[in-house]
Amino acid sequence: MSDWTPEAGTPPVSTPDEPVDGEPAAAAPSFEPAGPAPLGVVRTPTGHAAVDARLERLADADHLPADGHIEVYEDVHRGLRAELTSLDARPAAVPGPPGSAAAPGTPSAYDNTHDHRS
Repeated sequence: MSDWTPEAGTPPVSTPDEPVDGEPAAAAPSFEPAGPAPLGVVRTPTGHAAVDARLERLADADHLPADGHIEVYEDVHRGLRAELTSLDARPAAVPGPPGSAAAPGTPSAYDNTHDHRS
């Protein structure tokens, strides 16, 4: 047994479960990863409905853990690439009334290679 006593002003030694000076012990820090949380990134509409729908899909990542984000990002990327690719496609010819097609070599109203000022 020891006759040692703490000096005045020396805080008492306690274990994590024992209160110090009547105060409950602080909880041990948690090293678990935080749950998913929205980033709060504002998505400004582009005015192109298909692109805006793809960009809104990014909000799905807000509710997933980080390892689930890649699937959403890849899906959005594929969709945006498809939209861009569709812009490069030539529109299908719109058929006019029968007999309205110009003969090959005939200048049209949209032909800018001839002077149409007569």
